[in-house]
Amino acid sequence: MNITVTKTQNPKSKPDWNNLGFGNIFTDHIFLMNYTPEKGWHDARIVPFVNLEFSPALITFSYGQSVFEGLKAYRTDDGIIQLFRPANNMERFNISSRRLCIPAIDEDFVLQAIKKLVALESDWVLSNEGTSLYLRPVAFGTDERLGVRPSETYLFMIICSPCGAYYAEGMSPIKIYVETKFVRAVKGGIGEAKTGGNYAASLKAQAEASKKGYSQVLWLDGREGKYLEEVGAMNVFFVIDDVVVTPLLEGSILSGITRLSAIEILRDKGYKVEERRITIDELIHFAETGSLTEAFGTGTAAIVSPIGEFGYNDIKYIVNNNEIGKVSQALYDELTGIQYGKIEDLRGWIEVVSDDVIG
Repeated sequence: MNITVTKTQNPKSKPDWNNLGFGNIFTDHIFLMNYTPEKGWHDARIVPFVNLEFSPALITFSYGQSVFEGLKAYRTDDGIIQLFRPANNMERFNISSRRLCIPAIDEDFVLQAIKKLVALESDWVLSNEGTSLYLRPVAFGTDERLGVRPSETYLFMIICSPCGAYYAEGMSPIKIYVETKFVRAVKGGIGEAKTGGNYAASLKAQAEASKKGYSQVLWLDGREGKYLEEVGAMNVFFVIDDVVVTPLLEGSILSGITRLSAIEILRDKGYKVEERRITIDELIHFAETGSLTEAFGTGTAAIVSPIGEFGYNDIKYIVNNNEIGKVSQALYDELTGIQYGKIEDLRGWIEVVSDDVIG
């Protein structure tokens, strides 16, 4: 399948690069392709960024059959644009798609489409510290009907958004709220898929936590309400007596690519990393006895976000004097160093975007 390219005749004005925020600004082009049972995925194209029109009876509006991914393009000091572990994103996209009954994409083809799109939008990728081009692949059902069953037709798209820090706090420690009333996902559900329903299920708790001054919600398991799972848009880690602990993947939380990278980097640095079940009671005990020396979240958007405080049952627990810890700082430096080309990539994680892929 070829990718046709139609360049915009009306380029957008560039934003204030020092005040990007996250996810509010979009580039000049979008990648689209369609799926039908007769043709499979077809009509791959890059076109000027446009609003899309759909029937009010679009199946996804009612039943939420959609999946998405998130990855970033970074520019090095030498002017090279590179992607961080994009093949893992494509693999996870198909894992999510299978769970939502969406036809699999050709992972290699979509990776080439991403490179072509990023190369075309290269003037939106800056080397300013902390900035990147966020990429959002999405697939969703496009049948126009009511009735609960998988769609037969689909649209796949990729949009691009230049961004700064995900949290207004930047690398400063954030505050999280341990949710005890609401449940986001359970084992056997769709918690491990990157799909809109998971995030919709989190909105009520997130809104209530925000009113209390917290940036994110720390979810407990949906069956017993005692095992730590993940923090909103991030996987979570705790440093307990020099051991780095992160919740075990058991089907109810997302298998984060930054999480995986963090585990590999920390083990390479000599840290003992445990993937295991950990209860909220354990966490409270470790916090009260001083064994909990750090906590942080990892994710594509935030990369590494230190946690300086967590609230549970109206009690506030301060972590590491609400300061950035040595483990989270070292991890952030290593990850961003690789992503921005300041540290040599020895693991084969980087994919370079070349101008000649535009064609």
